[in-house]
Amino acid sequence: MNNSINLDGKKILITGASRPIGIGATLAKRFAEAGAIVAVHGFSDYDMTNGVHKSAIPNGTEVLAKQLSDSGLNVTALTSSDLEIPGNAEKVVEEADEKIGVLDGLVLNHAYSTYREIADWTPEHIDPHLLVNVRASMMMIKTFASQTDITKDNAITLFTSGQYLAPMLNEIAYCVSKEATICLCKQTAHLLANQNIRVNCINPGPVDTGYCFGETHQAVAKMFPSGRWGTPDDTADLLLFLHSDYAKWITGQVIASEGGFNRF
Repeated sequence: MNNSINLDGKKILITGASRPIGIGATLAKRFAEAGAIVAVHGFSDYDMTNGVHKSAIPNGTEVLAKQLSDSGLNVTALTSSDLEIPGNAEKVVEEADEKIGVLDGLVLNHAYSTYREIADWTPEHIDPHLLVNVRASMMMIKTFASQTDITKDNAITLFTSGQYLAPMLNEIAYCVSKEATICLCKQTAHLLANQNIRVNCINPGPVDTGYCFGETHQAVAKMFPSGRWGTPDDTADLLLFLHSDYAKWITGQVIASEGGFNRF
């Protein structure tokens, strides 16, 4: 764990922070420990109905923010909302501005993901992946860019997955949305460079956040040279770097932080 990164005074919005053992929750804790002023957004209703994340709890973002605040960290919960609904994405950034001040960091960790074989594809299955993972991110970036102080170093981090490295055949709608996220990173990195906004995209690889168990969990662990899954702290180490002054010369990059994960 890297404790040397200093983010003192940086105002960071982190989305997808609704499960206690998820990546978003760990990012909120680690960013705040590094001195950042953090606003967190999540949508626990999705976690509770998705059926994959066994660690999901009601009002997860509010619970997380209270726990971290009670421990002395500067973390504020934003109003829970469904990013599939038009207008909600912009409101998240606007509320963060109101509650913690003008943002200089955006961590778009939210994701909509379901499994479906090709015979069962429907617009109702496909559309939420595109609306949450792509459209909401685009609208958040637009709103973020409209409020940044261009005299400061500003940073956006997007999340992709491993679809650009190997097939993920029962998650095609999710994969398409995450491939679009890579495009969004590369295009906006050029578009926003003159506003002193860096944009990067990370693939954290398989991370142990409470969605895989038993023999499958053990089999995946064996696909890493270290014999273990990635952890949310592994992801946080990279994100802290990307939002620090050490990464001021890095933009438009897609970074796989997978610990040597071997798919084949």
